[in-house]
Amino acid sequence: MKRSRHEIISQILDVCRNGASKTRIVYQVNLNFRTVNPYIDLLIKNGLINKKEGKNILYETTDRGVELLNKFKEMNSHLGLTQVP
Repeated sequence: MKRSRHEIISQILDVCRNGASKTRIVYQVNLNFRTVNPYIDLLIKNGLINKKEGKNILYETTDRGVELLNKFKEMNSHLGLTQVP
């Protein structure tokens, strides 16, 4: 079954909570490098993740992103849907 954009976004936010490379996001969220880029761009543009540049580039969920992730989980709980990670 195809995942919704909301499911993919919530999975990315969850993976990035403690910082994650693009490779880690791709493998843990089960995307490919071509499809992950628009999601990362969207999340950065909306202030939901930050791009930390150093030796390696890491993406970290912002406080705003954590709030959104918690709202996704709460909504799914109310609807009796499977918990988002």
